[in-house]
Amino acid sequence: MPEVRVDDEFSTLRTVVLSRSELGLPETPPETWDTDFLGGDAAHAATPGADLDRDLPDFARVLRREREELGSLLVSHGVEVLFPRLLTDQEKAVSQGRGYANLFVRDPLITVGNLVIEGSLRFPYRRGEVLPLRDVLRERVDPAASVRVAVPVPEVPDPGDAILGSGPFLEGGDVLVLGRRVYVGTSGLATNAAGIAWLRKFLAPYGRVVEEVRLHPGMLHLDCALGLVREGLMIVCEEALLDGVPESLDSWDSIPVSFDQATALAANGLPLNPRTYVTDPEFEDVGERLEAFGVRVEYVDLRATRSLGGAFRCSTQPLARYG
Repeated sequence: MPEVRVDDEFSTLRTVVLSRSELGLPETPPETWDTDFLGGDAAHAATPGADLDRDLPDFARVLRREREELGSLLVSHGVEVLFPRLLTDQEKAVSQGRGYANLFVRDPLITVGNLVIEGSLRFPYRRGEVLPLRDVLRERVDPAASVRVAVPVPEVPDPGDAILGSGPFLEGGDVLVLGRRVYVGTSGLATNAAGIAWLRKFLAPYGRVVEEVRLHPGMLHLDCALGLVREGLMIVCEEALLDGVPESLDSWDSIPVSFDQATALAANGLPLNPRTYVTDPEFEDVGERLEAFGVRVEYVDLRATRSLGGAFRCSTQPLARYG
């Protein structure tokens, strides 16, 4: 029987889902896309209705190569790597101009212990992003000693609604697990109060405590501002945390990064275990500081991936990470 269990952000990674590289952009004007949070050059994403494979094949090849290199590294460390299926033509067509994505597996799923939650994404083009993951859920999650639920489907927003409706929105990039404590970020760009309230009520019977972390409105997700490397060590952008570092983490050693570094995803690396961490060569300075704490650092260039707003944590969804 497959095992589903995620104890925290840094215990030994055993089974992970790795992202595909499919994206169809909305047919609305680019100025309506709400992409100010992107830290990289998003100029390639400026054509309404563009499909990566059809219209930007060279970029799509680079993107796939980055994920393949990350997958190879994971396998070399003994991690079982699973993949979502590709989007179907029907799934692309039903988007009706809103766009579609099969790009970052972190946000449409949330794994807390043996609880697997299908998220509810704020951006309309991402709201079907969980669908290619359903085969993995049926094959690996449902047979396990686990619970699978879904956040209620968000309401359809009125035309011109800047907040895109009342949700509830709950995205995996905003959720960090640390034993019984679950940190949930909210910036106005992704997870909202209704999503946090739903998660708090769902997790309470399982003994989990949800702690909201308010974020700078230019920070997409909590995992862009805060990375838990191992017990007692974190990477953090304090400028992005409106109320400062959570009190429960105040005694931890920290590797600070600037707001610009955070938006470029310097905190969005991936611990393979408490002794090994993966990041981008762009953040070699962060890697050197991690090594000073005795952490071995591996590097994979995810420049193209980062230009779309996500990096290592965004591209992976753990199903088994424990002791």
